[in-house]
Amino acid sequence: MVTEKIAANLIGDRIFSNSKEAQNLFASQRFGEQIGEKIFYSMSEALFLVEQGKMQINDFKNKKISQKDLMTKLQRIDKKFKTKYMVFKDLREKGYIVKTALKFGAEFRVYEKGKSIGKDHAKWILFPVSETEQLTWHDFSAKNRVAHSTKKNLLIAIADDEGDVSYYEVKWIRP
Repeated sequence: MVTEKIAANLIGDRIFSNSKEAQNLFASQRFGEQIGEKIFYSMSEALFLVEQGKMQINDFKNKKISQKDLMTKLQRIDKKFKTKYMVFKDLREKGYIVKTALKFGAEFRVYEKGKSIGKDHAKWILFPVSETEQLTWHDFSAKNRVAHSTKKNLLIAIADDEGDVSYYEVKWIRP
């Protein structure tokens, strides 16, 4: 069965589609967030779907954007996009559902395999960092407070220059 690519649009920093294919992928794999009749995608979700051959993104003039040009545009919008995307892609390829967590004060929230968005809560609040980035104890403490206040475990993902990602989970324990 051949399925059509999702036809999406990039306007500013917003990527969205109102296609039947977008609705179907949202229902089956939870890519995007539904707002009204449209599905809005995070930058990481959109690039991932383009790489997977499931989406074609057009600019405001309805001109196709190549994968390379899309990466350039997204890195212009967010200087840390490459690191964030490496982590997003690694987790999605491992079968986790990864959603934005900006309203929680983090980059991503991550659901355990087999869990459902809407029925279950994310287990982790995720902060991706580059191996060259310095993380102070103050930064670590602030990230840990965010995780604790949202009743989630803290997950720090360190992406290296070779494209590998290492994960460190921080849990609260009661003595």
